Amino acid sequence: MTVRTARIAGSSNWGLRFVGVGGAALALLAIAPPALAQSSNDEARVRKLEAEVRALQRRVFPGGDGRYFEPEITGQPQASTTVSQPSTTAVTDILARLDAMETQIQRLTEQTEQNTFALRTLGERVEALETLDAGAVQGDAPTGGSSGLTSGTPARGPATTATATPTATSTPTSTPAAAAPDPERLAAVSAIAKPQTEDPADDEYSYGFRLWEAGFYPEAQQQLTLFVEQNPQHWRATYGRNLLGRAYLDDSKPREAAPWFLRNYQADKTAARAGDSLLFLAEAMIALDDTSRACIALAEFAETYPALAAGRLLDQYERNRARVTCN
Repeated sequence: MTVRTARIAGSSNWGLRFVGVGGAALALLAIAPPALAQSSNDEARVRKLEAEVRALQRRVFPGGDGRYFEPEITGQPQASTTVSQPSTTAVTDILARLDAMETQIQRLTEQTEQNTFALRTLGERVEALETLDAGAVQGDAPTGGSSGLTSGTPARGPATTATATPTATSTPTSTPAAAAPDPERLAAVSAIAKPQTEDPADDEYSYGFRLWEAGFYPEAQQQLTLFVEQNPQHWRATYGRNLLGRAYLDDSKPREAAPWFLRNYQADKTAARAGDSLLFLAEAMIALDDTSRACIALAEFAETYPALAAGRLLDQYERNRARVTCN
C-alpha cells in the first residue's frame, strides 16, 4: 500500500513537473510570436530603408552602381590629371609662340633698318646720277627726264648734216663738208638693206643696228632715234636706247651719249640693256673727265648688277675701273 502510494505520488509529481514544463512552454509559445513578428517587421523595415537609400543614390548619383561604373571617388584624380596636362601644354605652346614672334620681330626690325639704309644710299646715288642732265650733260641732246628729240627733229645724221643751218657752236669748217656729201658714202649706206619682216618696229631697230655695225654712226644715230621715239614700249626699246648711246659714244660724242644711257637705265632698271647702259654711262663720264660721276656709276653698276659685273660685262667693268681712281 505504501509502495503503491509512493509510486502514485511519484507519478503525480512527475505529472506535475510535466504540467509545469508544458505550461512554461505554452507560455513561451504564447510570448514568441509577437517577438518573432517584431523581428520580421524590423528586418522588413531595414530592407525597405536600404531599398529607399539605393533608390536615392541612383537618383542623386546616377550610374553609381559599382557593377556598371567605376566609383566616382577614384575617377577624380584621373580627371584632374587629364585636364591639367593639356593646360600645361597650351601654356607651353603660347610661350613658344611668343618667343618665335619676338625673334621674328627682331629680324624684321633689323631687315627694315638695313633696307632703309640701302634705300637712302640708293636715293643719294640716283640723285647724283640725275644731276648729269643739268650738270655735265649739256647741249641739244635729250635729257634723262624727257626725250628731247622727236621724229621731226632727229639727231645729227647725214641728212641733217647736209641741210641743217650751222648753230652758234658749229665751226665754220663744218659747212663746206655738209654741203657736199660723199657719193661713195651714200652708196655704201644705200647698200645696207633694211629688213622686211612681220614686225616693222623690229625692222627699224635692225636697220639701225646694221648701220652702227658698219661704222656709219651718224646714220645709225638718226635711224635709232627714229625707232626709240616712235616705239617707246616695244621690247626692243631698251636695245635701241642703249645702241643709240653707243652710236654717239663710238662717234666720239660722249656728251650726247650720256643722256641716252641714263635715260635707258632710268626707264626700266630690270630691262635687258639697263645694266649695259649704266656701265657705258660710266665710260662716257670717264671720257668727259668726270671722275666723280664715273665712280658713282661704277659703284651703282656693281651693286645693282652683280651678275653682270662678274659675268658678261666683267672685262668692260674691270677696264673702266682701271681708268679711274675711286674712293
